[in-house]
Amino acid sequence: MRFSVDAHAIGQHLTGNEVYVRNLLNGFAALDQTSEFVAYLSGQDASAQIPKRFATRQVSSNPFLRLGFELTQCLRDDRPDLLHVQYTAPLACAAPIVVSVHDVSFLEHPEWFPWLRSRQLRLTVRRTVRRASRVLTPSEFSARSIAASYRAEEKTVVIPNAVSSAFRPVPRASAAGWVRERFGIPAPFVLSVGDLQPRKNQAGLIRAFEELLRDSPQLPHHLVLVGKETWYAGRVRRAAAASACAGRIHFTGFVGDDELLQLYGACDLFVFPSFYEGFGLPILEAMACGRAVACSNTTAMPEVADAAALLFDPRSTTEMTRAMKDLLVDAELRARIERLGAQRSAAFSWENTARKTLAVYYEVAEGHARVAKAVSAAPVL
Repeated sequence: MRFSVDAHAIGQHLTGNEVYVRNLLNGFAALDQTSEFVAYLSGQDASAQIPKRFATRQVSSNPFLRLGFELTQCLRDDRPDLLHVQYTAPLACAAPIVVSVHDVSFLEHPEWFPWLRSRQLRLTVRRTVRRASRVLTPSEFSARSIAASYRAEEKTVVIPNAVSSAFRPVPRASAAGWVRERFGIPAPFVLSVGDLQPRKNQAGLIRAFEELLRDSPQLPHHLVLVGKETWYAGRVRRAAAASACAGRIHFTGFVGDDELLQLYGACDLFVFPSFYEGFGLPILEAMACGRAVACSNTTAMPEVADAAALLFDPRSTTEMTRAMKDLLVDAELRARIERLGAQRSAAFSWENTARKTLAVYYEVAEGHARVAKAVSAAPVL
């Protein structure tokens, strides 16, 4: 079998999409020694992150060129048994398609997206889901949303994401020293990770952090916001600058996994106040690093966290503040949540995710080959 994967997200700082496809490809390399894999890349140095035996092709980072022309040409040349994409397939594709749709927030909350981006996703994802043989999604929540939006229940498969083995406990003191030297951020601090965009709710976290310090002025903590700058970043930064605790709020921008490991390791508490997630990978990453987690009680986040985090309503400043305060001032509660989090994160592995995804690949490709063979063998009337 020959499987093609649109891996243009690798090296493009596309956060969750990049983490997903990079870890899948590494899992495939470990599990499947017989099939051929072709990865389509946009980043100039992205091939260094691809398993060495996989073929690579360079395509444009411009989605109009990549999806309108270049991927179609690559597929004609490579003739794969299957193409795997995230959200959007190329305009022309003779191979069966497997699409990963992590969430449909662009349908349910278009106000969180630039107008053109929301419109593009509405059109291209619907077309791709209709054409796809299988739709992969990481949570039961997203599966229900996809079913409601596209009526694709019969071909939707839930395969949870996982946490990379790169995320593990490190000594807090040494991590704190590394963060202080690298970013100039003093310990102790509360950490949040996510692109600076509306649905991640950093502005709500800033309000809750201000209330936390007002209610508990003895706490010496800072707030560290990790995430890529987006079209919405200015609003988040203005909210921080206007806060009464502006001097204790820090932005790092996008960071790589090595830096993120140290930030998780150094924090006293990880808070994830997102309004909407199809999965919520940073929850598991923080848990795997041995840190207590407080997160939103909406969408897929309770499914991911289970009973290993304190949950709050992300629209309630009071609830978010209370969750942070409980974990920061109650050392016994914090230690219990840390233990539960370590156990919870261990239940997810990229090996299992890759194995289940490969099973879908083979099912689709072999089924398509049987149909093609039957059609070619049918008598001409």
